[in-house]
Amino acid sequence: MKTALMASVAFASLTGIAAAQDFDYGKFDGYTLKVKLIGGTQYEKLYTRIPEWEKLTGAKVEIVSSKNHFDLDREIKQDIASGTINWCVGSNHTSFAPQYGDLYIDLKDYIPESELAKYVPGTLKSSEVDGRLVQLPRVTDVSNIYYRKSLYADPARQAAYKEKFGKDLVPPETFEDFKNQIIFFADPPNLYGTAFAGKDEGMSGRFMEILRANGGDIFDENNKPIFNSEAGVAAVQWFKDIYDAKAVPAGTVNYTWDDIGQAMAAGQLAVDLDWPGFAGFYSDPASSKIADDLGFAVAPVGTSGHRGGWSGSHSFSVTQQCDNKEAAVSLAVFLTNDESEMMEAEAGNLPTRTKTFDEVVEWFKANNKPALAQMFPIWQKSLDEARTPPLIPQWIEVSNVIWPNVQAAIIGEKTPQQALDDAAAQATTIMQDAGLLQ
Repeated sequence: MKTALMASVAFASLTGIAAAQDFDYGKFDGYTLKVKLIGGTQYEKLYTRIPEWEKLTGAKVEIVSSKNHFDLDREIKQDIASGTINWCVGSNHTSFAPQYGDLYIDLKDYIPESELAKYVPGTLKSSEVDGRLVQLPRVTDVSNIYYRKSLYADPARQAAYKEKFGKDLVPPETFEDFKNQIIFFADPPNLYGTAFAGKDEGMSGRFMEILRANGGDIFDENNKPIFNSEAGVAAVQWFKDIYDAKAVPAGTVNYTWDDIGQAMAAGQLAVDLDWPGFAGFYSDPASSKIADDLGFAVAPVGTSGHRGGWSGSHSFSVTQQCDNKEAAVSLAVFLTNDESEMMEAEAGNLPTRTKTFDEVVEWFKANNKPALAQMFPIWQKSLDEARTPPLIPQWIEVSNVIWPNVQAAIIGEKTPQQALDDAAAQATTIMQDAGLLQ
């Protein structure tokens, strides 16, 4: 998604017109661009490029908010409700974007097709809402497996696992294998089998992933909530089983992604189903105790024989209320250009520009990062079954009734069936109120 930003005086005449030349980031001397950006381990290295953009354009960037995405989403909704959109660029995500209405501009009106053509077509398409390109994708997420190689290579563990389960100890191929290995490896408080995000969309999304891997889904073709199915109950039971076995930290029901990342890097977890963005962190000896012990595998399949493929893209959007949309689009393009995408990919993220995939593998090989060079082809395999959450404005609202109920089932306050029935009833009301379900 992009548009060449020509100098300010010429910009208006270029709206909607594809430019064949290199992107011109424009000059905005003395202007201060206010932005709200996602914070956290996976995301902030990219922002070290902001001074380059400032030098290039003469503008300054003021980061008025930097939070995890769930808190940022809540803050943005508060801004909308209070009518205080006094910032220009915001971090966004394909899962969150449909709920924001007309908050963000259509970037196709500002970015030429020649620039947009540099992005992975499917990634760009999933960044649209009702045909409007409301975000420029910065990284694509598909969850896959990180594991501690030494644990799987240990002869004593191999023999014990083979005796108990009648199969070789290898990275989990199914979610049943995954559950068994989580419990098998756990030796609390010294080592836990895994951890999971137990609140917000992190919980809803991981539930959705296992639900889909088991052959279920959130909605049917008529937008009726159907996740309180046999496949859904089995998905909730999966979480409850590892929680009841004390194979995960007790606090995991309140974890978000950074909590899991820190635990894995500290050597406290055996296996982690997680996002590409942690690969650079986990493989860096300066930040990770497991850098020399890191293995990669595709996500497990469920009872349907398929992967859940939970996927989406982090992105940048520009507000309708922005007082200098040209500068805002300029920054959004800069933070997703070829150089930025290489920076993201070098950290292990799946890039959103087509050419970066091959280039970064060669970079890994040339820079003595064999683990990451090995990871990329593995991660790419998972893209075949990648699926976003429902791209509707009501998804986060539905998510916000799913996760508290799933959480309640995990800790024993409700049965899995009761929890999902309660959530489905609430979700049905949401969809009816939205006019999407009769």
